[in-house]
Amino acid sequence: MLLPMMAQAQTLEECQQAAIQNFPLIKQYDLIEKTTDLTVSNIQKGWLPQVSAYAQATYQSDVMSWPEQMKTMMNQMGIALEGLKKDQYKVGVDINQMVYDGGMVKNQKEIARQQGQVNRAQNEVNLYAVRKRVNEMYFALLLLEDQIKLNQDMQELLQANEKKLASMFKSGVAAESDYSNVKAERLKVVQQLSTLQSQKSGVLLMLSALCGMEIKEVQKPILADYSLNDVNNRPELRLVDSQIRLADAQEKMLKSQLMPKLSVFASGYYGYPGYNMFEDMMSRRFSWNGMVGARMTWNIGALYTHKNDKLKIKLQHDLAENSRETFLFNNRLEQIQQNEQIERYRKMVAEDEEIINLRRTVRKAAESKLAHGIIDVHGLIREISNENNALVQQSIHEIEMLKGIYDMKYTTNN
Repeated sequence: MLLPMMAQAQTLEECQQAAIQNFPLIKQYDLIEKTTDLTVSNIQKGWLPQVSAYAQATYQSDVMSWPEQMKTMMNQMGIALEGLKKDQYKVGVDINQMVYDGGMVKNQKEIARQQGQVNRAQNEVNLYAVRKRVNEMYFALLLLEDQIKLNQDMQELLQANEKKLASMFKSGVAAESDYSNVKAERLKVVQQLSTLQSQKSGVLLMLSALCGMEIKEVQKPILADYSLNDVNNRPELRLVDSQIRLADAQEKMLKSQLMPKLSVFASGYYGYPGYNMFEDMMSRRFSWNGMVGARMTWNIGALYTHKNDKLKIKLQHDLAENSRETFLFNNRLEQIQQNEQIERYRKMVAEDEEIINLRRTVRKAAESKLAHGIIDVHGLIREISNENNALVQQSIHEIEMLKGIYDMKYTTNN
């Protein structure tokens, strides 16, 4: 849904900001932040006690039993030694609390945060391209507006000559065909105006939809300064920086994987047999059993792949740096090309004014010649068209030069 039109004509910067705020990708910033916060929160819970409950029932092919000589001796004394039962049962809880993890949780949180920054930077790159789309529509509108004004000026000029020829026709000085020729040319220009206005309406609708607000008019930007610039603020470079920071965080994680881990634990269960095997071999009853302790572990398996994992991260780092170099190289070439185009249009604009003055002089002379019967109306229409074409070319060159300057600003984001 479009917002109501603002009172004044919109500037290029206003349209760019509105388009970015209206583009669906803007919502991803909040989604990325929330996803990152949830991931970090889940990782932080790694410091909470890890509790697991279990229940098991087993049947064994063999169990611990009394030696036959002892059983015989105890039987003679009237004591029955039954031994452990082959069916055993346990219902218990194990609790493990990490005391020292070698920095695993800390580095996992940092990786999650840096991954969030990478996603955010990638979203910024995608949103930055919206400015280019706004630029294309904005300068297309400016060009159409200039052409509409020039069309209206040409209509006025043709209408003035049409009135002169109508008067000359009534006086018998000019032929009716001359009057009809100028009128037909004016009507053709009126048709062209309808086409231009239709094109302008279409571009306005697209720009309004992109910006999320109704736009009726746009302001011509001022002639901004520009230059080939080594200082580049493009979001693609910030994306590379975030990728490098992510690789650095992953490298720290590799070091954490090599560190020993220290934890304390508690384990308890109710069942049969308990920890006192001898008593359970005689009584065969369920009992409560518990154990507490400390445990240190060291996964030496991480050493097997540590060298290759570290090399992979270095390659990711190198790929990111290569992406930076490639982007800056292509960006520099684009700046050079845009600079050449701007200078070319600047020279054309400087020449256009002289061409227009010459065409205007010739057109006025043609009007005078027609009044004196020196040339026919076709010659006048040709000179009016030549003057109008020169004005149109001047408008195109000015808008293209201005667009080139703002394309250069887009290229470096300065």
